[in-house]
Amino acid sequence: MNQLVPITASALPAIVTAAGDQAEVRFLEFFAGQIRNRHTRPVYSRAAGEFLTWCADAAIPSIVAVEPLHVVTWIEMKTRSELAAPTVKQQLGAIRHLFDWVVTG
Repeated sequence: MNQLVPITASALPAIVTAAGDQAEVRFLEFFAGQIRNRHTRPVYSRAAGEFLTWCADAAIPSIVAVEPLHVVTWIEMKTRSELAAPTVKQQLGAIRHLFDWVVTG
């Protein structure tokens, strides 16, 4: 029998919890309800995790403080690494989709 594993605030990236309860719920809703494909969900989750870790390392205080320039800088860094263009494009799609969902909520 499939059961949902409860996710606590401690399992969320600190940059998300810093934005408050509404941001936490919105973030969880994105991965639970918006990404229906079971193969896409972990890929998007990994991309979001990498980006949000990068943001935290760059001293961005919360997810609401992320600006387009941050995303551009991160994507530029990714394109200069050894990642293939389709991989970077997929990661950008994940970040774009996540922030569209969080912002519209």
